[in-house]
Amino acid sequence: MESLKIKSSTREQFIDITNKARQLVSQNNWRNGALMLFCPHTTAALTINEAADPSVASDMTAFLRKLIPQDAAFRHLEGNSDAHIKSSLIGPDLMLIVEDGEICLGTWQGIYLYEGDGPRTRNIWARFLKE
Repeated sequence: MESLKIKSSTREQFIDITNKARQLVSQNNWRNGALMLFCPHTTAALTINEAADPSVASDMTAFLRKLIPQDAAFRHLEGNSDAHIKSSLIGPDLMLIVEDGEICLGTWQGIYLYEGDGPRTRNIWARFLKE
């Protein structure tokens, strides 16, 4: 198993980790199969979305904040229940096709780590499943 370290700079943000995932595939000479990415944190998640326009990530952050505000009357004492809920909605894992050493993504797609309770350093676990 491999790991990617990702540092967030604010409490909530979407961080494009596409290039880090591509580097991991290249460095390990993974050719054909599937790349499984897993986020072992309860206030962070993984998703795929548009990476060409950074306003998409900021729109997603703003919408999640509006949908599930931090200051809602949650009972969890740490004050980060909103991040736990957002993380569960987005999900902890991704399965990506790797063909001829390249991650197969649509033209505008990128891989994102959602940070819900930062700033922090997060680990993303990666496993390659050979064809």
